[in-house]
Amino acid sequence: MHIQVLGAHNCESQNSKLVSLLIDDVLAIDAGALTSSLSFEAQQKIKAILLTHHHYDHIRDIPTIAMNLFLRQATINVYSIPPVYDALVTHLLNDELYSNFLQQPAPNPTVRFTVIESDKPLRIEGYTVLAVPVNHNVPTVGYQVASADGKVVFYTSDTGPGLADCWQRVSPQLLITEVTAPDKYKQWAAQSGHLAPSLLKQELTSFRELNGYLPQVVVVHMSPHLEKEIEAEIAAVSKALGGSITLAYEGMELNL
Repeated sequence: MHIQVLGAHNCESQNSKLVSLLIDDVLAIDAGALTSSLSFEAQQKIKAILLTHHHYDHIRDIPTIAMNLFLRQATINVYSIPPVYDALVTHLLNDELYSNFLQQPAPNPTVRFTVIESDKPLRIEGYTVLAVPVNHNVPTVGYQVASADGKVVFYTSDTGPGLADCWQRVSPQLLITEVTAPDKYKQWAAQSGHLAPSLLKQELTSFRELNGYLPQVVVVHMSPHLEKEIEAEIAAVSKALGGSITLAYEGMELNL
C-alpha cells in the first residue's frame, strides 16, 4: 500500500495545502487538495473518494475534480455519511455556486454518491473500508482501509479527545491522525474537536492499553504558523511513548 500526503495542513498557502490522502493512486480520502496537487491524468486514475465530514477544507475540491472529469466524460464515486451529501447538495453542487454534478450529465452523473453507515465494512475498489465515528464538532468518521495483502491504515480525520470506543474498532499498522495546535491551545483544541500533542499522547496511551501495541503514527492538519511548536512537542511525545510519531508534509510518501 502506497500512501501520498497531498495536503497536510489546515491552512493553504504556496507551501501548505489542505488535508488530502491518496492510496495507490486510486483511492482518495478527503478532498482539500486533490486538484491542486494532481495532474489531470492523475485525477482520472482516482476511482473513489472517501469524505470524512462536511467542513469546507475537507470537501473543497469535489466541485473542481468533478468539473475536470465532466469535461473528459469520466465519473467518480464518492462515499460518505448523510451530512456530507446534504452539504454538497445545499452549498456546493447546487447549480448556483457550481454545477450539480450529482445529477449532470443525465443519465450518468459525473459524481456518484454513496451514503455509508458507520461500523459496516464496505468493499471499495478492492479495499475493505470501515467508517468509524470520531469526536469532532460536526458528524465525522475516520476510515480504516485494508488492502487485499493485509496492509491496514486508519485515518481519524479531525477529532478531539475521547477515542477509546474508536480504538476498539480498528487495528492499523499506520495511524494518520491530527494535531491542530500546540499544548498552549489544548483547551481550545479539545473544545473545538481537535487534538494538541499532550491530548494525542493520552489517546495513544489509550490505544496501546486497549490494543496491546502502538502503530506508526503520522500527524496532519497542523496550523502552519504553529508547526514548529507542534513539532517539538510531538518529538517529546514520541520519545515518552517510545514510538514513531512524525509530522506529515506535502508530497510525503508512505509505504506499508
